[in-house]
Amino acid sequence: MYEPIRTKSVHTPADHADDFPHRSRGEELDIQLAGHLAALLAVTDELDLGEAGDRIAEQVARLRGAPPARPAGRTAAPAPALHRRAHALAGRALVVAASRADTAVAILAAERMDAHTAALAAAPAAPLVGAH
Repeated sequence: MYEPIRTKSVHTPADHADDFPHRSRGEELDIQLAGHLAALLAVTDELDLGEAGDRIAEQVARLRGAPPARPAGRTAAPAPALHRRAHALAGRALVVAASRADTAVAILAAERMDAHTAALAAAPAAPLVGAH
């Protein structure tokens, strides 16, 4: 009913094995984890949490093989918004660390989530924008 294909597929791995770099799942997870931690580090530095930032920077350096850039600039973002952002980033890092079985980062991420939850609970409630 159908005519057989007579040419090789362009998707045949053997034909294009060296055309692009290949990474293992572990390498991809390390890259993703380092990205989440670098973002968490930026927010942590924004909140001026020195010791926590240093611990996160150590893990980023371990995963990337080089120390992360730590910009000194600050934004005008309110602390509660930064704590919510940091909590979300720490949660993402925790998920990837758990899937990578990276206990050190998983513990660090869980500690940061707890710290940001506590900071949010201690902060006065911000009024809702546009609420009447």
